[in-house]
Amino acid sequence: MAAFLEARGAYIVDADQIARAILEPGTPGLAEVVDTFGPQVLAEDGALNRQALATEVFGNEEQLAKLNAITHPKIVSRTQEIFAAAPEGAIVFHDIPLLVELGMQDAYDAVVVVDCPDDMRVSRLVARGLTEEDAKARIAAQVSRDERLAVANFVIDNSRDHNHLIEQVDAVWLELAQ
Repeated sequence: MAAFLEARGAYIVDADQIARAILEPGTPGLAEVVDTFGPQVLAEDGALNRQALATEVFGNEEQLAKLNAITHPKIVSRTQEIFAAAPEGAIVFHDIPLLVELGMQDAYDAVVVVDCPDDMRVSRLVARGLTEEDAKARIAAQVSRDERLAVANFVIDNSRDHNHLIEQVDAVWLELAQ
C-alpha cells in the first residue's frame, strides 16, 4: 500500500525499511544482536540471517523483548530523523506494522489498517518462504485482528484483487488529501 500512496504524492516513512537498515553489516545494531543471540543469527557473508533470528525470537516473549530492546530505540531515532526531513505540507504516512503493539496509534492524525483474514496472512507468509508454524508464531506475537481494526480510522480490505485494493487506496488518499 505504501508504494501506491507514494505514487500519489505521499511521503513514506517505512518502519520495516528502517528496521532492516539498523541491522545491516557493520552497524551497532547488528553487533548487539549477535552479542545477544549468538553468531548463529549471521549468514555466511556476515549479514543478518533473518530466518535464524526469527526462529530465536518468535514464540518466545523473553527473546522477543531482548530484540525489541535493541532495535526499537534505534528505529525511533532514525524515524525521527526521517520525519524531520519531510517536505513542508507533505502528507506523511508512517508504515509501521507494530503500531498497535507499541501503543502508538494516538500519536497520529489517522490510522489506516490494511486488513485480511488471519488464514490469508498465514498463506501469504508461507508463500514468502516461512513455514506455516513460523507464520502462525509471527502472527500470534502481534495484537489480534480485532485490536488492529478497533484503532483504525480507515480500513483497506486486502483480501480481494489488486484493482479492489487500488480503489480503496485512492479513496483513502482523496479523503486524507482534503
